[in-house]
Amino acid sequence: MHRSTVCRLLILCGVLASTWANAACVDPALLARSTASIVQNYDERERDAHPGIIGVQGTGWFLSPTIMVTAEHVATAMKLSTTVWKPLEIAAGDGSELIGARIQRRVGGTPEKLAVIELQRAASDARSVAIRKEPLVPEEQVMTLAYPAGSSRPVGGRFVRFGEEGKLAGMVLLEMYEGENRLVIDHGASGAPVVDCNGRVAAVITNVLSQSLKLASREIRFSTAWGMPNVVSVPVQVLEEVK
Repeated sequence: MHRSTVCRLLILCGVLASTWANAACVDPALLARSTASIVQNYDERERDAHPGIIGVQGTGWFLSPTIMVTAEHVATAMKLSTTVWKPLEIAAGDGSELIGARIQRRVGGTPEKLAVIELQRAASDARSVAIRKEPLVPEEQVMTLAYPAGSSRPVGGRFVRFGEEGKLAGMVLLEMYEGENRLVIDHGASGAPVVDCNGRVAAVITNVLSQSLKLASREIRFSTAWGMPNVVSVPVQVLEEVK
């Protein structure tokens, strides 16, 4: 059995080419307690309705010990309510805990919004992270934490540009990778914070850009070409009104 994940895919043609230097500019230890894998585990009725799936996984980060932020479509997939507390498994650092959660508000414009989640009690050892007020500039280094196989992994990259049209208008377009792996930011990364070299959150991941190729009985996924954006995120400045 597996957990379904909610980092939706957009299709963009690209071919792997030359590599770019990639180094994290922030000590990952500083983010260890500020970012968490969040899981809404299905109850028996929900498991019967979704055979083989035990829950929904995403990523969130702490605006305060009792307030988390994630991508709005993560909260929607988890069917979080604005009124009813629902158990949420929060895994940060070396431990995890179940805490009641509900949506405090949704912020931002279209096509993507952020969900501000209220926790019924403070998360253990949660570390709040600051919001960056000014926009990123081209080629600026950034970093995030991914949760492949449930364990945190720092991933570096750079800000490329802001989207200009269609569904990408106003979105923060990034190139993120780990060595030759351009798909390290993938399913389950929605809601992860993108931090600058001062440790401030500048954007929140919502989508990845990729293409798929079917060969015989299997499907192969490719990222975009080297030098091109492969991660889409929401500017964090929409959260300024929340604090």
